[in-house]
Amino acid sequence: MILLIAFAFLAGFITILSPCILPILPIVLSGTVSSGKRKPLGIVTGFVLSFTFFTLFLAAIVKATGLPADSLRAISIIIILLFGISLLLPQFQVLMEKLFTKLSGRFVVKGVHEGFGGGLLIGLSLGLVWTPCVGPIIASVITLAATSTVNFAAFFITFAYALGSAIPMFAIMYGGRGLLQRIPWLLPNTEKIQKAFGVLMILTAIGIYFNIDRSFQTYILDKFPQYGVGLTSIEDNDAVKNQLEKLKGDDTDSVSNESAPELIQGGDWFNSEPLKIKELKGKVVLVDFWTYTCINCIRTLPYLRSWHEKYSDNGLVIIGVHTPEFAFERESNNVKKAIEDFDLKYPVMQDNEYETWEAYNNRYWPAKYLVNKDGEIVYTHFGEGDYEVTEAKIQELLKEAGQTVTSSLTKESDSLAYNELSPETYLGSRRMLYLMGSGKAENGVQDFDLENNVSLNKFSLGGEWKVADEYSQSSKNAVLEYNFSGQKVFLVMKPTTGKGTVKVLLDGKVISSEMSGVDVKNGVVAIDKDRLYELVDLSGKVGKHILRLEFQTSGVQVYAFTFG
Repeated sequence: MILLIAFAFLAGFITILSPCILPILPIVLSGTVSSGKRKPLGIVTGFVLSFTFFTLFLAAIVKATGLPADSLRAISIIIILLFGISLLLPQFQVLMEKLFTKLSGRFVVKGVHEGFGGGLLIGLSLGLVWTPCVGPIIASVITLAATSTVNFAAFFITFAYALGSAIPMFAIMYGGRGLLQRIPWLLPNTEKIQKAFGVLMILTAIGIYFNIDRSFQTYILDKFPQYGVGLTSIEDNDAVKNQLEKLKGDDTDSVSNESAPELIQGGDWFNSEPLKIKELKGKVVLVDFWTYTCINCIRTLPYLRSWHEKYSDNGLVIIGVHTPEFAFERESNNVKKAIEDFDLKYPVMQDNEYETWEAYNNRYWPAKYLVNKDGEIVYTHFGEGDYEVTEAKIQELLKEAGQTVTSSLTKESDSLAYNELSPETYLGSRRMLYLMGSGKAENGVQDFDLENNVSLNKFSLGGEWKVADEYSQSSKNAVLEYNFSGQKVFLVMKPTTGKGTVKVLLDGKVISSEMSGVDVKNGVVAIDKDRLYELVDLSGKVGKHILRLEFQTSGVQVYAFTFG
């Protein structure tokens, strides 16, 4: 359990980098403009308590009371709206104090907007409206809570995740307060800044109420498909998986190579009348477990749409099984709106009681189960990625069912959103994506001496380089590193003095023959003319690796990376 608590805390901490934090960021930042020093502490305290309690018990409360799942969420949105108005209209603070004084019965409430109590109230509301990008640890806890299996381990894991998320929020608020004190022109304008945050809080509350926050996240992911990719991967290791199985009290693998369990309706059906697996024999069925606020699920939806459009006439039936992470995701209207927003045309069913989830012994969002013409599960995939592999399996099963399939596979590097491949990267200054360092211009060319400092989808240059508009030219012993994601790496290169040689290393070691592209021999590529050179071929295994090129000769011009 200690391991799960530690990883949950770390997962919560890095959530500040995910797109899920964006919709509530104005609420967090509002704590920076408060004159009450204890307000930020109140916000994070309320957030930790609220997120922990409602993650574990909201589903049980909804079942026991019969209250709509959105009712408490609506109250929280109203509270955020009121505090936003009070930031915009100071006179409204007086009315709020009178209101809370009446509600308290005996005590006169002073400074409810600025103090710990006001922050606590905002934090309690924040814990209810936030939908984090959860990984497998919190996902497992949520499924336990949904099936009324809450224990001390689930409590401490959820608390650790909430605490990890709260610490960077607290740092942002206190850092913002310090910034106000240090920058002279900000302090006199505190009132204007406060009103601006009031407007942002009001807009945030309205946006969350109308589910615009989800549309905003989708827009961000569409424009920046790599944003947040891989943040939950720190939890994806064997040690965590083993501990999660113990937490859930079983060690049964997800169903595979057996008859597909029946779909157990737990709410409404959308885009179709209720379907049964047994009635779909002769067709190929893809059962996709998802939920509409799950960022990882959202990234897979363009591929599902594409497969439905390409193969539905050939007998492919995609069934989205919407199993909610959070109580408000149980509401049919919310699911219906999400289906419309994501433009999903295939059948979707609600699995509010987790009965289909449990029948498949599923443990992940998203998860895909491919069922052949005989009703047997023959392929599973959990999480994002491997879209070409999944589509190839779809085509194989359709052909087994007697269908003629002529569509080509959709390449992950195509314009389809949310792919995991590194982007095409130009190495000339005119179109260069990432360049770190400084240089001196001379006749339209720059001499650079850059440090090796790479992160995913970025490259760095080491040694001396001449960077022109369309290319970068190496000196002897120059180095180029790229932290990429893909299975193949290509680079356009050109020699300027006869022939050049470049040593190729992958993840710190001279590249092996099994991983080398066709142009690499014994770890070295010979540059004899200007063309596209294949440097890496991982035989279909898309992964994240560090490519290091050591230029053994000077005068090699490098133009652009592409990835496959």
